[in-house]
Parts: sequence; structure tokens; C-alpha cells
Amino acid sequence: MSHTSMDPTKMGVGRSIAVLTSGGDAQGMNAAVRATVRVGLYTGAKVYFVHEGYQGLVDGGDNIRPATWESVSMMLQLGGTVIGSARCMDFRGREGRTKAALNLVKLGITNLCVIGGDGSLTGANQFRTEWSTLLIDLLKAGKITKEEAKRSSHLNIVGMVGSIDNDFCGTDMTIGTDSALHRIIEVVDAITTTAQSHQRTFILEVMGRHCGYLALVTALSCGADWVFVPEMPPEEGWEEHLCRRLANQRARGCRLNVIIVAEGAMSRDGNAISSEDIKKLVEKSLGFDTRTTVLGHVQRGGTPSAFDRILGSRMGVEAVMALLEATPETPACVVSLSGNQAVRLPLMECVQVTKDVTTAMAERRWEDAIKLRGKSFENNWNTYKMLAHINPPDTKSNINVAILNVGAPCAGMNAAVRSAVRIGIIQGHNMLAVHDGFEGLAHGNIEPITWTGVSGWTGKGGSELGTKRVLPSKYIEEISLTIAKFNIHSLVIIGGFEAYVGGLELVTAREKYEELCIPMVVIPATVSNNVPGSDFSIGADTALNTITSTCDRIKQSAAGTKRRVFIIETMGGYCGYLATMAGLAAGADAAYIYEDKFSIRDLETNVEHLVQKMKTDVKRGLILRNENCNANYTTDFIFALYSEEGKGVFDCRKNILGHMQQGGTPTPFDRNFGTKMGSKAVLWITEKLKEVYRHGRIFANTPDSACLLGMRKRALTFQPLADLKDQTDFEHRIPKTSWWLKLRPIMKILAKYNIPLDTSEHAHMEHVIKKKLSVPEPLMK
Repeated sequence: MSHTSMDPTKMGVGRSIAVLTSGGDAQGMNAAVRATVRVGLYTGAKVYFVHEGYQGLVDGGDNIRPATWESVSMMLQLGGTVIGSARCMDFRGREGRTKAALNLVKLGITNLCVIGGDGSLTGANQFRTEWSTLLIDLLKAGKITKEEAKRSSHLNIVGMVGSIDNDFCGTDMTIGTDSALHRIIEVVDAITTTAQSHQRTFILEVMGRHCGYLALVTALSCGADWVFVPEMPPEEGWEEHLCRRLANQRARGCRLNVIIVAEGAMSRDGNAISSEDIKKLVEKSLGFDTRTTVLGHVQRGGTPSAFDRILGSRMGVEAVMALLEATPETPACVVSLSGNQAVRLPLMECVQVTKDVTTAMAERRWEDAIKLRGKSFENNWNTYKMLAHINPPDTKSNINVAILNVGAPCAGMNAAVRSAVRIGIIQGHNMLAVHDGFEGLAHGNIEPITWTGVSGWTGKGGSELGTKRVLPSKYIEEISLTIAKFNIHSLVIIGGFEAYVGGLELVTAREKYEELCIPMVVIPATVSNNVPGSDFSIGADTALNTITSTCDRIKQSAAGTKRRVFIIETMGGYCGYLATMAGLAAGADAAYIYEDKFSIRDLETNVEHLVQKMKTDVKRGLILRNENCNANYTTDFIFALYSEEGKGVFDCRKNILGHMQQGGTPTPFDRNFGTKMGSKAVLWITEKLKEVYRHGRIFANTPDSACLLGMRKRALTFQPLADLKDQTDFEHRIPKTSWWLKLRPIMKILAKYNIPLDTSEHAHMEHVIKKKLSVPEPLMK
């Protein structure tokens, strides 16, 4: 592509971009607005806010105002949309759209960035297609001159989907979905504690008129007994099935039943199923004490999660690039994330598939509706069905699977253990819990673990099994004796870098100890996200949200004091993931990490940058430093340097966040991710055991019988531990390459550094329609 040589800081010179938010609000819209404004200004373009959505576009005047760098400051942590959103009838009529076109032409705006749901985006596309005819009408009426018409001959449009329902096809996650899940899970956790006190059935109704995503992920994240979603109405006779299921759970010793209902839930014959209907059914048939809670607008409220801020920021960058690279021939696009990659999708194809789902539901083609929703929805549905609707078999497999936690504790470990245990029991295996990592395995600290033994574990932070950093190499002899004594046929190792290294040590010891020739799988779980073979590890999302909310509070304090710079030290070992992502999510001025080498010159530049910043309206600074980014430039050193150099201009404070980053309740992402990883690992083990079963015994010594289960770009994949050695820097306990390093320039640009942005690796337009039924498994938000 020819534009690669172009200087991105000059790409937008002479162009104008307007940004508007429309439709229902969603947390994270402000992050998208902020990024669009700042990246637009970075490219040299003029940027305008359109207040009150399409209504402001039609009314013009003071509703369309120039945006400045400072005007989007402190927006990141606010929910909703700061520039306002309105449902607009005027824009639906041609007369309204003509007025809107006039307002844009007069300001010379030919690039429009729309953040909203599918209705808002469809409206934007219609506006674009009839643009030339609107100009002709304005010319005829003498409202614009020929020069003005020529200057604005073409309108570029790019969309970002802001909708808490996640109901837009082609996009893994829409802005606001993750935050809405945070709100729902907070409520579920609160309800769970009261319901545990009395034996109760709770029915929770969540938003989602036509889309069951929120309901489905909530059900997975809290281990609900039943979920009602519009895409897949329950089968005939569900009333009896539901009551039988609730009674079974009670008989097994569960004190609590949870039923999740999407507001658009219906039965096969098209009648609505409300939370009230279900309550009456349960009370009448079972006599259970039942309560309903309808969540309503709570789900739209509150501060955006770290994921939504990063999603909004990355999409804002991509949106500006898409606008400035668009030609009259390129179709209007939406920018989105697929896995962890930014993608551009033709807007109308996405709208079409979204409509196809509605059609499929109306024609009662339920299986199709779920497939059209995309791979992640389908995987969520299958995992839910397996965990909630399959009863353990009567025949046992006589297979013993042991599960252990290794390394430092992190949120989400328990969710992975729970789903591994339950899927194992469903497969007919005996599940064994190993306490205290490899040390516990060596000392035989092992006991059987049952279905109810893991009840309620999804939402528990830390590690219920207990975990240790000890590596197996010094205990190999004892470990092989334990494996023989307990007749262990397979190992599930859940943990951080030590789990990976420990797995490798066991594989190496297979030559000497035949007992270790059993299938093993490592599931990465660590706040540091430093395990090779996976883009994400369980626990990192929770830690990131903890750091981000702490930074929010610190920024608030700094904003009150004025002229204050905070230096915050994060965990992560040598891995800069937490510092970098928290920098993006909290709007930091710099993040020092080991992977991105820095010198005293860089520190000087950063101090000078803050001195300049103090001359603007934004009189505060936030600096993040990874704990091991540099042996000599310690947090104390950086604090001292900034204090000295900032004398008379700003003062400094420092915070070391420490172990609070390992604690806390797991976020919806970590619960869901842990649940999927646990279940996928055990299903893999079941297949592997069939492969390696010969002459009445299990013998596994090939590299592919000891794997790490990781998230790679868009898919969950099993990779032989031995193959990952080349990708590992063992001395610093990090992978040799990391996908998130390419997000660092975005953080710097959003902090007003005029650094070069590599536009050569920009997202190409991808099609949704052709490939929709064969999309690889995306990120499992």
C-alpha cells in the first residue's frame, strides 16, 4: 500500500472529522470519543464534537463544536457519554438529513465517526449513500455554493459499535458489554451471599431484548442452573425439566438456585417468558422460597471496565485511520476487535447478518440463530449446556485426573478448577484435588473432589486448592511415587510461569520415570500474563481492573491538588503487560517496562513533557513503572529524579500497589475464560487418554501428550510444552515476543507524544458474510 510512507502526523492536514454518540449509551463510549479526538488532532485534522447525537447534527449551531486535546481529559473513567446521545426522529426524515448535510458542508466536515448501535450505524450509512443527492438539493435551494459542494463532494463514515447487549454480528465485543457484565456480576455476587443464608431460588432478569449474550455469559460466570435466551427458547415441557433440575441441585446439597432470564426470553411458540412467570412456576411446583430481581438501567451505569476503555481507545485509533485512508470506493466500515486484533468490517454486511439472526428467530430456526451470532456465542452456549444440563453417567471410566495450582494465586483459578472437576465428572472420571502445588503432589497431599465440592467457586478469588511456587525438579522421585500410589492417569496444572516450567521438568523426567508418561495440560493463570503460548492468562484481567480503579482514585486526588505527579509501581515480574495495559486504561503519561528499553534521555524527555503539560488546564501526571523494568532506575530513583526536576512546577508522590493486585473477586472475563479453559482442557485429556491407551495401560511419552492450552489471536490451541521452549526467555521468565507491545505507541500518542505510528500494519477490510459459519473461535469475552 502506498500510504505506508506517509507521515501519520500529516495524514489529516486539511481534513475535518466529526464524532457523535447515538442510541442507548454504553460504558466506554467516552474512551472511544477521547481516542478519536486525540488521534484526529495527532494526524493534523480538525476535530468536532457533535452533541446530542443525530439531533445535534440536524440542529447544528452550538451542538457542533471544535474539540481540543484538553476537552477530552478525565473522560476515560466516566460511564455513559459526555457529549450526550438522543433518540432522533428528525434524522429519519429526508428533511432532517438535508439540514444535517448543510451543517457539515458549512463547516467543511467530510468525515463522520458514529459510535452507537446497529440502528445508528444503519442511519449513518443511509446518510452517506444519499449524500450526493442531498448536495444537489442544497445547491438547487441556493443554500450552498458550487465551491462548497465540490469541497464536500464525498462523505466518509466509520462506525464503532457501542451497545451493552453485544448484539452486533461480526464483532466479538461491542463497547460497553464487558462493563455491563461487571455490573451484573456485582449484583449476582451480592445476591448469592444473601441467598446462601436462606435456601432460596433467585431469578435475575438482565437486559437483551433480542440478544441473549449478557444472560448467557452471566449464567456461565455464576454457574447458574438455567438460562433463558431469545436465540434458543427452551424445548417443549421445559417447565417440568426446570423443576426437576432445581430439585436435583437441592438434593445434591446446593443451598442456592440461580436462574438468569434475558428480557427478550420467549417460549417455542413465541410467547414471552418473564421472570414473574418462572417465579410462579417454581413456587407452585416446588414450594421453594423464590425471589426475582430485574436489573434494568443499573447495567448501563457505573465506570467502564479496563477492557472497555482499552477497546474504546484502540477502536478510536483504528477509526481515524480508516476515515483518513477511505476513498469514495471503500464501503462504510465498522472497526472492531477480533480476538486481540483490530479489524475493519463492511458496515452493511454486519447489519445484514444481525438482521439474519432476527429472521432466523422469527422463522424458528434456532440452531441457525446461534450460529449466526458467531463462534464465541456458540461456544458459550455449548459450555453452558454441558455444565448445566448433562447429568454425570452411571458408568465410571476408572480414570483418575489430578488438578493442582502452581505459582502465585490469582483470580479465576477456582473457576478453572470448578469447570475441570465438573466436566471430568460428566466424562465419568474420578477427580483428585492436589493441595499446595508440586510440593503437595510430592507429599501426597491429595483428596477426591466432588461435584458439590466446587459449588460457588466461580466467583471466589485466590486459590482454594492452595498454591506454591516450588518447582518439581527436586521432588521428581517423590512425585512419581505419588502418581503410582494414587494411580493418577493425567495431570491438569493451573498456574503461572512456574506451572509451565514445572510441566517442562516433568516432561524431561519422563525418560527416567515411566510414571510421568501420562497426558498433562498446563492452563496459564497469573496476573503477570507472562506465560509463552498464550496471549492472555487467567487473572490478568482482574489485576488490570484493580490497578485501573486505583489509578482512577489517584488521578482524582491529583486533579484536586493540581500540579501533582504520581508514580505508581505495578507487579508483573519482568513482563510489562500490566503496566502497559493499565497505562492505556487509566490514561498514563508514561509506562516504564523491561521489554521497551529506556535511558536517562527518555526520562528527561518525560519530565520535560510533564513540565509542558502543567502549563495547560490538565495539571496532573500519572507515571506507571513495572517492578523489574530496570535494576538501576528504581521506583525511588524515578521518584527522586521527577521530584528534583519538577521543583517549582509540580510535586511528586509514589505508590507501590503490591499484593492487592493478586486478590479480589474475579472479573466476568476471568470467570468465563477460566470456565472455558478448564472444560476444554479436560475434554482434550479424555481424547488423549483414548489415544495413548495400549495393552491395558496408559503410556504417553510423545511431545504432544504434554501441552499448554493458550489463547492465540482468535483460537484456543493446545501447544506441546517442548515446542514453546524456543519462544521463552527463561532468565526473565517472559515470552520472547508479545503482541501487546504494538499497543504502546497508542498509549504515547494519547498522552500527546508526537511519535511515529506504524500505519503499515493496518487492519484490512474483512468480509463477514462469506466466512460467518467458519470463523475460528474468537476471544471468549
